[in-house]
Amino acid sequence: MASWSIVATVKAPEEKILAFTAHHLAIGCDHIWLYFDDPDAPVPTALANHARVTVTLCGDAYWQASNKRPPTHQNRQARNARNTYPQVTTDWLAHIDVDEFIHAPRPLADVLNDVPAETIAVKLEPFEAMHDPMLPDDIFTAREFRGALRHEHWPRRRKALGDYRKVIRDGMLSHTVGKVICRAGIPRLFPRLHAVMLDGSFVPIPDWHPELKLLHFHAQDRKAWLEVLPFRLTKGAYQFRPELQEFLNAATPEEIDKFYRRTQILSLETAAELAAVGRVLIVDLGLRRKVSSLLAGDLG
Repeated sequence: MASWSIVATVKAPEEKILAFTAHHLAIGCDHIWLYFDDPDAPVPTALANHARVTVTLCGDAYWQASNKRPPTHQNRQARNARNTYPQVTTDWLAHIDVDEFIHAPRPLADVLNDVPAETIAVKLEPFEAMHDPMLPDDIFTAREFRGALRHEHWPRRRKALGDYRKVIRDGMLSHTVGKVICRAGIPRLFPRLHAVMLDGSFVPIPDWHPELKLLHFHAQDRKAWLEVLPFRLTKGAYQFRPELQEFLNAATPEEIDKFYRRTQILSLETAAELAAVGRVLIVDLGLRRKVSSLLAGDLG
């Protein structure tokens, strides 16, 4: 049976790092490599002592051994993944973020076991978590996840986004390119943020894997989204989205609130219509339950 591991560079509250780790251990991840971007952040005991988790503090000594500390978080993520790849002993490695959760209808080991031997990497389609103020807190809290509205789903953007359909052209605030899981142990292969490189060239991965989804908690927490909005507009994902960047830079707080409510909260009718065509996933992750199992030692 195929084995798989994860590498992630994390900078988040302790309970969110625990939720990320607990979820992936619970669905069968063989090993998780966590790089703490803030070397002074406390490492939860449940992770520091876990046999299937390797924690690295990215302090001065770490970066000196790795040449030097890259100035952008994107390049630090890529460097950490590249440093991890030669150490991986599983069959596959996924490079994802702390707010991203792999989801599949059957064990991921079974899915990967069925991938043709000549395939170097498979691509996970992203689905963004929607805001639902009625849900009980689950650390990362969402039940509805909306995917991109492209191709035959283009006409559905009006119902999903209203007048903001030109601001969020594909129907997603964050990246629409997804993430990849690549085979381990291939000489001269290096994982990147959204792709892998072999012999200095990007490996073409044309299609989404039909069973693999990436549930991305990008904006479902309205307060947290507003707090990081200035960073995303200048140094994060929105600097590469000119329509979105222009709108949000010019918008008043009241206009941003209206935009958020219209685009990040699904009506029952819209959710049902998009779910019927595979553009909304309904998933209960049960993260607090999984964290409790991790802290109790049941995810060893």
